[in-house]
Amino acid sequence: MALAAAIFGCRPKVKDKFTDTLNSGVIPIAVDETFEPIIEQEIGVFESIYQKTGIVPQYMSELDAIQLLLHDSVRLAITTRPLSDNEVEFLKQKKFQPRLYKLATDGIALIVNRNNPDTLITVGQLRQILTGEILNWTEIYPTSKLGKISLVFDNKNSSTVRYAIDSVCAKQELSGNVYAQQTNREVLEYVAKNKNAIGVIGVSWLNNKIDTTNLTFNETVRVMAVSNELKATKYNSYQPVQYYLLSKDYPLIRSIYIILNDPRSSLPSGFTNFLTSDRGQRIILKAGLVPATQPIRVVQIKEE
Repeated sequence: MALAAAIFGCRPKVKDKFTDTLNSGVIPIAVDETFEPIIEQEIGVFESIYQKTGIVPQYMSELDAIQLLLHDSVRLAITTRPLSDNEVEFLKQKKFQPRLYKLATDGIALIVNRNNPDTLITVGQLRQILTGEILNWTEIYPTSKLGKISLVFDNKNSSTVRYAIDSVCAKQELSGNVYAQQTNREVLEYVAKNKNAIGVIGVSWLNNKIDTTNLTFNETVRVMAVSNELKATKYNSYQPVQYYLLSKDYPLIRSIYIILNDPRSSLPSGFTNFLTSDRGQRIILKAGLVPATQPIRVVQIKEE
């Protein structure tokens, strides 16, 4: 079932959302599009173990995913924030008791074109780009031959945009040369073609499948190293590799959550049990993120 979906893009049809059990049936789930690569792997393994199940993911903005959960169109959503107090109260008024589980720690990656030699940036400089105070590459790198910076997000309603506003800009509005595509894949493609661009993307989209150490990234772009200091150097700047996500040296990190609204304890609960189990968490580990419940040991590779 999962193999066919991966190859042909088809999924089993949801016939009746009230006939599923803990390990059988077909259900839709809502997933922040940032996490499509990981959730596809999780679904593939889950369906291979429980062959009477079908998980039908709907990849969308975080805002849309939460709206589907609130209106009972899905009973499981994967997001980067818990429900707000008002959203919890809305569900409780409908006699629901939503539950929250942490799935992993994620990194927000900044990517540039392969031909851009400048890959160090501070959080402060990123904030200035987001708010329009910095518009040109020469304001960061005086010798740069590039012109205006184009900062590119996946979607105006995405969790990465919300993270930029809430966690980087202290709720200031975004300004300057800031643009939105539709998906993380489109951000990758845009940056690969535009030398002056910086893409803001979920780190799981950059996983290098041939590198089992999780120390390298997709080779179509370059991944910036980010510093919390006033000036970025190679000694105080970090890429979003697993070790630096775990140690929190990489400054642009966030949590991934499962929001479950399943009063019948049926297939949404069964899939949640798998995602938070040893096997489900090992998929997170292999993808280069930090699992929430699986003890891990990662090795820091020091430069000579």
